[in-house]
Amino acid sequence: MATRAAAATLSAATSSLLRRSASLRPHGFRVPCRVPPQRFVRHIASSTNEEAAARAAAATADTGGPTIFDKIIAKEIPSTVVYEDDKVLAFRDINPQAPVHVLVIPKVRDGLTGLDKAEPRHVEILGQLLCAAKVVAEKEGLANGYRVVINNGPEGCQSVYHLHLHVLGGRQMKWPAG
Repeated sequence: MATRAAAATLSAATSSLLRRSASLRPHGFRVPCRVPPQRFVRHIASSTNEEAAARAAAATADTGGPTIFDKIIAKEIPSTVVYEDDKVLAFRDINPQAPVHVLVIPKVRDGLTGLDKAEPRHVEILGQLLCAAKVVAEKEGLANGYRVVINNGPEGCQSVYHLHLHVLGGRQMKWPAG
């Protein structure tokens, strides 16, 4: 019994070594690959990077300095604008997570760095952001459905501390999110 277990362990280790090192494989010998698809590995890596970026952003969240969104509003950084009015700007995300991925932001931050900072004085702009999200969805042809997401805080993977909504669509959304 112990011999079989040792043989199985040795076989598994050898197989694993052969899969990892092409130079050790005899010519023409194929070892079945049990590694998850590469896109899965990239997803984990990008998720980890996202989490690290969120933690780093939280460290300087309320310093009052300009965010990348402030620079986009000031036209210092180019963006593809989808919708704009006097209080709200909506533009395409540079790292889209769906065929349609648009960010909707208030043009004036007014202390609204995250949803957790919302106060009664922000009620009007919060409503305008949601109405703008609806307009964006209509303009982008998302009649069959879309998702509106607000990331809040480091555990919510918020990476820019200027309140913003993500309008995602153009594919079937899954549940649970995240």
